[in-house]
Amino acid sequence: MASQGSTGNVIAAVCSFFICGLGQLVQGRILAALMFCLFTYAAYGIAGFTFGIFLIIAVPLHIWCIIDAALYRGN
Repeated sequence: MASQGSTGNVIAAVCSFFICGLGQLVQGRILAALMFCLFTYAAYGIAGFTFGIFLIIAVPLHIWCIIDAALYRGN
């Protein structure tokens, strides 16, 4: 990746918007992608059983995932 705000980061943020963790995977950050994917989708799954109460945690996690992909600075 080039620098913050580069086209790669925009593409990664769009990927993370649709599938949580995909943007980090596009950037080559496998561990971050796995963690974001597991925790966010687990929170969405729990929200399904708690009548949406757990969305208080799931939605900010998803937004954090998108922002993390957009602001990533490589080595």
